[in-house]
Amino acid sequence: MIRSVFFEEYELGAARQSMGRTITETDIVLHAGQTGDFYPHHMDAEWCKTQDFQQRIAHGTLIFSVGVGMTAGEINPEAFSYGYDKLRFIRPVYIGDTVTVKVTVKEKRDHLKRPEFGIVSELLEVTNQRGETVLVCDHLLMVKRKGAA
Repeated sequence: MIRSVFFEEYELGAARQSMGRTITETDIVLHAGQTGDFYPHHMDAEWCKTQDFQQRIAHGTLIFSVGVGMTAGEINPEAFSYGYDKLRFIRPVYIGDTVTVKVTVKEKRDHLKRPEFGIVSELLEVTNQRGETVLVCDHLLMVKRKGAA
C-alpha cells in the first residue's frame, strides 16, 4: 500500500509492532555467503560449544537486516531512509529464536541544509521470544514537509 505521510504528521511516541520471524540455519548460511562472514561464531557448532554462548549465533548484521525488513509495510513516497545511528547488538540470537520488531517515533527535527525536509528518528527494537532486547538502533528518515516543492 502507498500512503503519503508528511513530516508534520509524524507523532512522537507513535509505535508499530511486527509479527514474528524465526531465524533458521538457512538464514545464517545464506547471510554468511552473501557477506563473506564465515566466523566460527556463526558456522562452527563444535567450536561454539567451547564458548560462553554454547551454540552458533546469528550475525548481528543478519538480525539488523531482518529487523529492518520486518518493519517495511506501507510505502511512504514522502520519506526515505537517511541512515541508522547507535546500532547495538545487545544479546545473541540463536538458530530457532523468533524475533519481533517494535518501531517508535522518538524525535523530530529540522534538516539543517534542506528546509523542505525534516528528520524523523525512530527507535527500532528487536526482541526475542522471551521478550529480551537483542538489537536496538535509531532509524533516521528524511521526510518531506507539507507544501514543499
